[in-house]
Amino acid sequence: MTNRDTVATRALDDLVAAFGLLTRLPLPDRSITPSPRAAWAWPVVGAVLGALSAAAASLALWAGLSPAIAAALALITSALLTGGLHEDGLADTADGLMGGRDKDRRLEIMKDSRIGSYGALALLLITLIRWSALTALFAAGQHWAALIAAGALSRAPMAVLIATLPNARGSGLAHLTGQPPRSAALAACGIALIVTLLVMGWAVVAMALAAAATSLFLARAAKARIGGQTGDILGASQQLAEAAALAFAAARLT
Repeated sequence: MTNRDTVATRALDDLVAAFGLLTRLPLPDRSITPSPRAAWAWPVVGAVLGALSAAAASLALWAGLSPAIAAALALITSALLTGGLHEDGLADTADGLMGGRDKDRRLEIMKDSRIGSYGALALLLITLIRWSALTALFAAGQHWAALIAAGALSRAPMAVLIATLPNARGSGLAHLTGQPPRSAALAACGIALIVTLLVMGWAVVAMALAAAATSLFLARAAKARIGGQTGDILGASQQLAEAAALAFAAARLT
């Protein structure tokens, strides 16, 4: 096997591992374990999920449904494709970071499958921001590019946080995945920026800065309150970054 074949095989394995970790899509081999090296491919997964959500919602528009209903269907499609993975992380993060008095209690709350008032509010408000931005984008016919770009951009902070922050729990999905090399996180950021530039043009600047700002805020809060990241923190970073990216996309395109 040549070096080129080895690189191609590793890239394909990384893509399968990334889709297996972040989605419920049927794959040829779901036995591949989570790979920290595959973090570079997370924005690719996000771009594909964004395209699939845009396609489902476009069918709704073609059928004569309103932009508001199409936006809701895009969110439903995204949640079904990921099994609500990121939404669950957002709710647990809000409950844990806001509700506990010390690190151990915050981590205990985040591990609890029940949702509290902070989690419910976070889900409601962030989903409302995403839905409002998407409704405007659907009304303007600009949803394909925005959903693909936001899907890619919102997965890059996950790679950055898991590569730069220590694991706060020592167990769970983020711990099982492992800490990727920083080169993988840099590659994830590069891929996300290139995808966004290709489909959104120079709107990439505002969208990327918005996504980065929300992720930095979350990273600082997580480091201060639980000492690092968990899988829930990563999921929350995706939701916050996507909401910010979509909001700025709507501001630029509508």
